[in-house]
Amino acid sequence: MTAADVAREAGVSKWTVIRAFKADARIAKETKERVLAVAHTLNYRPNLLARSLATNRTEQVAILVDDFENPYKLPTLRHLTARLQQEGMLGVLININKDFSREAALMDAQQRRVDSVVFFGAAYDPATISDQILNASDQPIYILAREAVSAPLPCVYTDPVHAVEALSAHLYARGYRKPVYVAGPERSQTAVGRRQQYRKFWSAHGISTLQEINAGAYDPKASKLAIHRYLADTPKDQRCDVMLCENDILAIGAIDTLRYELGLRVPEDIAVAGFDDISLASMDAFSLTTYRQPYEHMVDLLVGMIVGRTAPSSTALVGDLIVRTST
Repeated sequence: MTAADVAREAGVSKWTVIRAFKADARIAKETKERVLAVAHTLNYRPNLLARSLATNRTEQVAILVDDFENPYKLPTLRHLTARLQQEGMLGVLININKDFSREAALMDAQQRRVDSVVFFGAAYDPATISDQILNASDQPIYILAREAVSAPLPCVYTDPVHAVEALSAHLYARGYRKPVYVAGPERSQTAVGRRQQYRKFWSAHGISTLQEINAGAYDPKASKLAIHRYLADTPKDQRCDVMLCENDILAIGAIDTLRYELGLRVPEDIAVAGFDDISLASMDAFSLTTYRQPYEHMVDLLVGMIVGRTAPSSTALVGDLIVRTST
């Protein structure tokens, strides 16, 4: 069964049949419904492989991810794949891990002839990928939820300046004066941006040195171990009064350690702030003050670039300060 068979039965051209199966095609509603009804009766399905050979497009977007432990990723991926599907495209997930490097993942995506590549990773840095591989094809590369600082790639991310200013101003107004920064992966661009902004704010408010606790990973267990070490090595009179956690996962590990393992009061003894506003953050057990990333807006802008509605560019978006009882 071919498109020509459907066209003959529906009384339209073959090209009208092809347009009827494209989400963004201009076609009268009644005509589309008639074509789809005939196609259903004849059990016709478009041959996507044949179409891709004819158009040199696969309607597939590779999504490269290197951090599946962070709950923030799931709702973002859900919205991204749903928006791509609304555009008639398919998201192809590629898992970056210790056995499959960023370079290997990008080369794999290029060889599969996807139309675009999206890096959605915690520690992605274009500088870690050779220019030869980065420029090996005409497939556009985008970065989601991270700022690209070492390569001119279009990226959509949360503005760290506004986010950290909002969080820090809230904490300063509450009277906190001994902050410590709880960091995740050392090479993460997230760490670089948020750390720099926290240092700027607190330095401008008379605190020249921002202490740090290095968890080394976005993992609550890593956060717990790092905080135990910090409290064991720091005299009580020199301890922080607020923990500025790089994301909510680290903050949840911090609250769990302080409140339920060490018997400290949050926020009376040590306050905790996070970043992302994952679903766990609003639970009574944590009631975490955090900063909500506008992930739906980020995804919508990114998809607009991928499908060509807007020109590729780097865009920083503003989210929302969410104040709860942890501060």
